[in-house]
Amino acid sequence: MAVTCCIRYVIDPFQRDAFAEYARNWLTIIPACGGDLLGYFLPHEGTNNVALALIAFDSLAAYEAYRARLKQDPAGRANFAVAQRLRFILSEERTFLEPVQ
Repeated sequence: MAVTCCIRYVIDPFQRDAFAEYARNWLTIIPACGGDLLGYFLPHEGTNNVALALIAFDSLAAYEAYRARLKQDPAGRANFAVAQRLRFILSEERTFLEPVQ
């Protein structure tokens, strides 16, 4: 069963540019590790501190394999390290969605 991981980020709105750079880095890292990146989305109007990412997988098992590869990927580890150092992500939540058919 196909699933889409929706990551909801609460970001520091004063570090929007830092988060945007972090998101841009994932544009190549995620596909290289096996995720089908549907996109990263920054706040535009209204709430200024919520960003989203959507990543599709063939199954939850495929997601787990992707996470294992991501943890070993040098570029992925470096991107996570920047986020931890700069602290522009205040919290994140993952929700797994299935398509309506």
